[in-house]
Amino acid sequence: MAKPISLEKILFSQGFGTRRYCSDLVFAELVKVNGILAQDPDERIATEGLILNVEGQNWEYHEKAYIAFNKPANYECSHKTTHHPSVYSLLPTPFVERGLQCVGRLDFDTTGLLLISDDGQFIHKMTTPKKNIGKVYEITTPEPITQTQIDHLLNGVVLDDDPKPCFAAACQQLSENRLAMTIVEGRYHQVKRMIAAVGNHVTKLHRVQIGAYIMPTDLEEGQWRWLYPEDLKQLSQSVSSETRSIR
Repeated sequence: MAKPISLEKILFSQGFGTRRYCSDLVFAELVKVNGILAQDPDERIATEGLILNVEGQNWEYHEKAYIAFNKPANYECSHKTTHHPSVYSLLPTPFVERGLQCVGRLDFDTTGLLLISDDGQFIHKMTTPKKNIGKVYEITTPEPITQTQIDHLLNGVVLDDDPKPCFAAACQQLSENRLAMTIVEGRYHQVKRMIAAVGNHVTKLHRVQIGAYIMPTDLEEGQWRWLYPEDLKQLSQSVSSETRSIR
């Protein structure tokens, strides 16, 4: 069990401002600890199961933040954007203050499941192809998707910037113009370029699953939720088990 730490340090670690500002929040009677009004910023608090209320908003304590976010279209996965607003503008300010980063990126026009965290090891684990973690995308095309195209995706296509072929780990035709495709790598615009390489075109791209974790159906666009140990376990499952679920 983690040792109790000062309330000021807890608030600072969660992204509520400088330590001085966090102390001022307590002195201004704007902080509750498990429903009880806090009086002393130096009070040592047990963090297990801790629920803060800061300026009227409840906040679960998490030493490291792991969240699932349903990314809308026309947002960029960057703090320094070029033509579109940042996904970080849709998150609570404390997440930005504590330095959360997107775990990989989705194109500005791609929607769906996006992981965001401040745990560098987790980010590396989830983005390296060596871990064999599949990402499932639902693809919409203007032209019908043929079995020949699906076979080509499964057998590997060569993109123009790399002679090494890239493969779909799994494919499931959802309708004449919709395909669920699993990939393990994360090359630049990979899904769009793979579909183009087999003679079709992506008009809509939506990520629905990472590993064995499926984005909750009640997570609306622009909304986020905490990920818990059981969710993280699903995320880390390899493409081999995930592939069986999609076919």
